[in-house]
Amino acid sequence: MYKEIKVNNLSEMEQIAKTVGKHVFKGFVLCLQGDLGAGKTTFTKFLGKSIGIADTINSPTFTILKIYENTLDLFHIDAYRLRGIGADYSLEDYIYGEGLCVIEWYKHIIESIPNDKLVIEIKHLGDTKRLLKIWGDNQYEKIVEAINN
Repeated sequence: MYKEIKVNNLSEMEQIAKTVGKHVFKGFVLCLQGDLGAGKTTFTKFLGKSIGIADTINSPTFTILKIYENTLDLFHIDAYRLRGIGADYSLEDYIYGEGLCVIEWYKHIIESIPNDKLVIEIKHLGDTKRLLKIWGDNQYEKIVEAINN
């Protein structure tokens, strides 16, 4: 299932993250793509908040991976610097783990990503406006359906 949603402000982005947060489960994989500054980490912050993570969530660009412990752990991966070398970092333990795995710049390590996943591509439209292209198959279809236009 595929959906495009225009987001006008941070409040609307947060609402979409909350909707996704209501449906996460152990082994959930969320793939985020978009230009620098598009809102990938902002979406991850809102998602983490929605599942009860109180820690400050920030980009793991230089550390590659940050782990936020919770009832459902959040594994936050930024693959920006891993183009073509993702397998060398043994990220599969997190991608296929028992937590919620959010992967920014997922296309850089596409060979390590499962077929079943939720994908959100974010396009910056100016100011606080964004276009979200969202899709997922199998158990992720219900999440795409739940997100309001």
